[in-house]
Amino acid sequence: MADNKKEQERAELHRTIWGIANDLRGSVDGWDFKQYVLSMLFYRYISENIAGYINTTEIETGDLNFNYAKLSDEDAERGREDLVSTKGFFILPSELFENVRLCASNDENLNETLERAFKNIESSAQGTVSEDDFKGLFDDIDVNSNKLGNTVASRNDKLVKLMNGVSNMKLGEYKNNTIDAFGDAYEYLMGMYASNAGKSGGEYYTPQEVSELITRLTLIGKTEVNKVYDPACGSGSLLLNFAKILGKENVRQGFFGQEINITTYNLCRINMFLHDIDYDKFEIGHGDTLTDPLHEGDEPFEAIVSNPPYSIKWDGDSNPILINDSRFSPAGVLAPKSKADLAFIMHSLSWLATNGTAAIVCFPGVMYRGGAEMKIRKYLIDNNYVDCVIQLPNNLFYGTSIATCIMVLKKSKKENSTLFIDASREFIKVTNSNKLTDENIKKIISAYKARDNEDYFVCLVGNDKIAEQDYNLSVSSYVVQEDKREIVNIKELNAEIEKIVAKENILRAEIDAIIAEIEGSGGNE
Repeated sequence: MADNKKEQERAELHRTIWGIANDLRGSVDGWDFKQYVLSMLFYRYISENIAGYINTTEIETGDLNFNYAKLSDEDAERGREDLVSTKGFFILPSELFENVRLCASNDENLNETLERAFKNIESSAQGTVSEDDFKGLFDDIDVNSNKLGNTVASRNDKLVKLMNGVSNMKLGEYKNNTIDAFGDAYEYLMGMYASNAGKSGGEYYTPQEVSELITRLTLIGKTEVNKVYDPACGSGSLLLNFAKILGKENVRQGFFGQEINITTYNLCRINMFLHDIDYDKFEIGHGDTLTDPLHEGDEPFEAIVSNPPYSIKWDGDSNPILINDSRFSPAGVLAPKSKADLAFIMHSLSWLATNGTAAIVCFPGVMYRGGAEMKIRKYLIDNNYVDCVIQLPNNLFYGTSIATCIMVLKKSKKENSTLFIDASREFIKVTNSNKLTDENIKKIISAYKARDNEDYFVCLVGNDKIAEQDYNLSVSSYVVQEDKREIVNIKELNAEIEKIVAKENILRAEIDAIIAEIEGSGGNE
């Protein structure tokens, strides 16, 4: 029954989002539209979040009819300092989403009203511990952009439609919903546009099922972790899976990540708020993780998950500082300048707690290429850091059909061997893409936990054997593919051929006899 309600809520939410898309179609292209909807959704969320918090507090003290939205701005100002210290931000009643929306259709200066509200929300956190979490959060909703229309009136008309559409999303009291409604709207929009555009803000968007598998791999035997980290966090979907699976209260010290793309960095912070992660429970940084890591004071991390960009260029050995960097120096060599994949692996390993697990999506080439990459794999295997390599099916990710892998790292392994799992056939086909099902995920997790050899699926290999293979970590080198061709019994086939030839000889003899008889009778005439 709960599942039915969940699906009904989700379907209704998705229909509403499509409705907004249709209203704005033609004026704002897909990717920009997503930014506008997400920013407006965020505006609605934090308005309801702060108003709900204040209303609950007042009702608990006995004022049963209290409604923050009806309070005057002057009266509200008295609680500003207290609210900023507890919630991290402040919104005047007149600038709440619901109040701006009520007047929107009659507000000739709606663009200015919204711009002022966004600026005031951000500035409310200035000079406080929450400043970095709110700074620039509304940068991607330009209310004066020509993309919305050529005149102020036409732009405001689109903004009214946008506000009405977001207001019509039946999100209810977000804490009482069976779905994580605000967060689900976010995931739906990201998936909708990632599948069309291929990428999200320049980064490959990780499908929810892959995120769940990666998260669960790091949580075997755990009901809580100290903190989670993603060195290339994108929009934060991998980090937030820990809140979904464990409960956010069981990620004790919070969610940490770094993102190089400014738009995606803003979306990640918005996503944290939309999933009800308070400002003091997440720390998302903006910048290049490989050359300017921002969380050195926070490591080590008990759980690290990531889907870093595949084979991007980086400074590598052209930057002399990097070879002496404690994250990379243990391997004695840097990842190639044209392929930073293993630099992300080394970075993650360096910041991993001794009792922790890292699970990272990898491009298949890093598993077998020679040169510097082989030397880094040698370091990883010789020091027994690779716990498992999982071959995923192809066509799982938006924008690339390549069959990726997951590398699982640990610092405290019990046996000197590496597990290889061939999950390339663990999927169902959905339209043009492949998708992991719950059953597929369970099967992979069970194999990872059991660590037992299974024909065509799992192979536990001693690290000495991997060394003999030039430290090749490709799953196909160790898990034999099942030969599904029909087995032919040569003896039986030859016997059958002999029978056919014998029959053929008899038939030929019979035909020759008939022809001779015909020719003979013709001659008698």
